[in-house]
Amino acid sequence: MFTNKTILVTGGTGSWGNELVSQLLEKNPKEIRIFSRNETSQVLTKQKFENDPRLTFLIGDVRDKEAVMEAAQKVDYIFHLAALKHVPVCEHQPLEALKTNVMGTQNIIDAAIENEVEKVINISTDKAANPSNFYGFTKAMGEKLIINANVLTDKTKFVCVRGGNVLGTNGSVIHVFKHSIKEKSKIGITDKNMTRFFLTIKDAIKLLFKATYESHGGEIFVMKMPTCKIMDLAQVLIDRYSPDQEVTVEELGIRPGEKLHELLLTEFESHNTIVYDNEYFVILPTIHIEGLTEFYKDFPQVDLDTYSSSDNIINYDQIKSMLKDGGFLE
Repeated sequence: MFTNKTILVTGGTGSWGNELVSQLLEKNPKEIRIFSRNETSQVLTKQKFENDPRLTFLIGDVRDKEAVMEAAQKVDYIFHLAALKHVPVCEHQPLEALKTNVMGTQNIIDAAIENEVEKVINISTDKAANPSNFYGFTKAMGEKLIINANVLTDKTKFVCVRGGNVLGTNGSVIHVFKHSIKEKSKIGITDKNMTRFFLTIKDAIKLLFKATYESHGGEIFVMKMPTCKIMDLAQVLIDRYSPDQEVTVEELGIRPGEKLHELLLTEFESHNTIVYDNEYFVILPTIHIEGLTEFYKDFPQVDLDTYSSSDNIINYDQIKSMLKDGGFLE
């Protein structure tokens, strides 16, 4: 699929972007354009990949339509990862989140249509399902724009992939906990009953490729992900990095816009969702997109009201195994 193709990755210097680029390089592309606004991150990423000649680094912001248009010229596939992602940042500066996550996404859509890109894959989040914070609202709007883009052209296919927290990404709770345990013998947890969806970065990208290969265009692929209590995750890290010293756990209270449990699938969405396989649900749109209903006509509807992080929580040993697989218990 990607052999001798040109691929644009927005936000390509982040954690998702680095792993995505690493796996894309194995698929023999002609060129991968890494588009991001952070000069230092671009230099570090270039060094990491040892100046691979297939990589082109482009300084730019998805808010800048002209820059996006230029970056998308003669591109076959776009992976849209760029976003403002931190909930407190988006709560305190909502206009900035709107510019990047909504207007930036529309710029990607316009550039893809203008350049007749084959497929656009938009990376979304569980925060977009029944959003309670501004970040979630902007990502939900981004999903709507991406899905609706399929009725604007028959040349480009647009698809969303919705997932939960990816272990070890920049600012991840894993890094925060490990630092606090080692340096302070104290960690802060917003609520001891809080649960979240988690997946390793390698598994997340593997699933992302699957959706890229097999999607029709116009749907939202929802990753099936393990769920755990944040407190249980913290305990595994405490036992590993401070087995002989007591670590204080301070309960801080839920931050503005934060949920106790996350959803990957809402009650409303479940009425239009099919079970794709043992790794994905697929949410079908409420608008008509040519050929989409027929494409999924033989798949069963989900037998769920919602898909919540409070359900099917994995235990201590399973969390430990997940962290080992992800390389977080060195």
